[in-house]
Order: sequence, then C-alpha cells, then structure tokens
Amino acid sequence: MQNCKGAPVDQNSTDVPLQQQLAVLKERLAHAQRYTALGELVGTTTHEFNNVLTTIINWAKHGLRHKDDATRDKAFEAILNSALRGAKITQTILGMARKRQNSLEPTDLKQLLSDTLLLLEREMNKYHIRVEVFAQSVPPVLADGNQIQQVLLNMLVNARQAMPRGGRIVIRLQHEPDSPFVDLQIRDFGTGIPPEILPRIFDPFFTTKVGPDASGKGGSGLGLSACRDIIEAHNGRIRVESAVGKGTCFTIRLPVMSHSDHAEHRPSEEEPSKASPSSPAAPVFSLGEAPQPHCPAQGTPLA
Repeated sequence: MQNCKGAPVDQNSTDVPLQQQLAVLKERLAHAQRYTALGELVGTTTHEFNNVLTTIINWAKHGLRHKDDATRDKAFEAILNSALRGAKITQTILGMARKRQNSLEPTDLKQLLSDTLLLLEREMNKYHIRVEVFAQSVPPVLADGNQIQQVLLNMLVNARQAMPRGGRIVIRLQHEPDSPFVDLQIRDFGTGIPPEILPRIFDPFFTTKVGPDASGKGGSGLGLSACRDIIEAHNGRIRVESAVGKGTCFTIRLPVMSHSDHAEHRPSEEEPSKASPSSPAAPVFSLGEAPQPHCPAQGTPLA
C-alpha cells in the first residue's frame, strides 16, 4: 500500500496516534478551504481586473484624441491610478496563493481589511450592499495574514448572503488603550439567526443553506467552523449576537503583539520593507475614524 506521495505505508501500523492523524486531516482541510476561497475570488476579481483594463484603454484613447497637455495629464493620472489598483488586486491574490507554513508575522489589521474589501468590491456592488468601515489605527497583531483574511472573506460573504435584497454592512475596528486585544466587528442588517440555531453555527458541517448561492459561495457548513479554529489558534476569540429580522454581529478579538513578540520579529536594518510606497491601497469603501456603538443585535452570545 502506498500513500499519496507513492511512499510505502504499513497498513497495520498503529504508531501514529489518532489525535495526530486528526491534526493532519484538519490541516489538509484548512488548505483545501483556502484554495476553494481563492478559486471563488479569482472569478470575482477577474471581472474587477477587466474593469481596470477597460478604464485604462478608455483613458488612453481619450488622451490620443486630445493633444492638449491638460487633457493628456488627466488621462495619464487616471491610467496610473487604475494600473496601481490592478497591481494591488494582483498582489493581494498572489499573497493568498502563496503557501505558508502557518507563519506568524506582525500584521496590520486595518490594511488587511482594506485589501480584503478591495477583492469583494465588485461582489458587494453587484448585490447592492453598502459597506461602512470605521477603522481606528490599531496596534499590530501577531498573525498569519492569509488565515485572518480567509476569516474576513468568509464573514463578509456570509453578511452579504444574509441580505439577498441588498442592505448595509458596518465594520468597526478598534483598540482600547488598556486592552490587550484588538476588536473587529462585522455587523449586517439581514435576516438574523433564530435562537434555537445560534448555538450550533460553529459546529462542523452545520448549515442552514441548501447549497452554494448564485455566486457559487457557501453551503458546505465548514466556513464558520474553520473561522473559529483559526481565531482560537491565534489565541483569540469569536463571539456572535443575532436577532431574527434585525441582523447579526460577529466580534473577533485578537491579542495585541507583546513586547517580546516585537523584539523577536523586529526587522533587521538590511531587511527591505515589504510595503510598496508606490502602490497605496485604493480607497474602496467609506473609511472613518469615528467610534461606533457596540452591536445592537439581541440574541444569545457565544464566548
């Protein structure tokens, strides 16, 4: 008998503990879920990238038709902005596609949130969802950026699906000065979750959906279970409040990087910065610094 890599396997071997086998299977499932999410995003962002190219082509034609410097300068500026936007989309997709071995790095949640919303802009517009973001500048957290982005994508798609006729999503990112945690809340004003179902939403394979929606997303019952596993693996917590007919609010709490974490992950002087100053994140949705009230939804909270 051979394994998937062609190596011989002792069929009667009992050397590998059951818990270890389960851990390996969970890791493989997590990788499969990440690539499934990536595949879904490629379809969405292909349309978005086509919009970027259309903008570039149209402004290039406009610049060719008009010979005056003012018009051409305006066309060049529009072309540059669209090209930077396309580069940002590509960089974000490539970042998700890279295979990382659960590497934890100092992570800017505000930037990660902006990158995630960039990927979902077309989808939110298509389904008439207005996204309002109130994001403070928060301390970095020690996290696997790909995994946290997977959580954000899942939460935002769930919020969108809860409002099939369109609606509003409110996102709040904040940090209290004396708190060891950064709080991220995603609030929709959709159908809400019945109280008898709420305690089970993080159970593996539990779902109230009959299958993927028109966009091909959802229905496996693995999304929220994976989100909880990811957040708890980061020593964080995820909590939900909901009321039927009023909406649902998820709160994610992630620990702020400690002083020892900062010392351990401080970049050397020779190490180049990973940020690209020439590729700023495009403003996708309304961003603000104003604080927002806590989730008003009533329901059973889960610790």
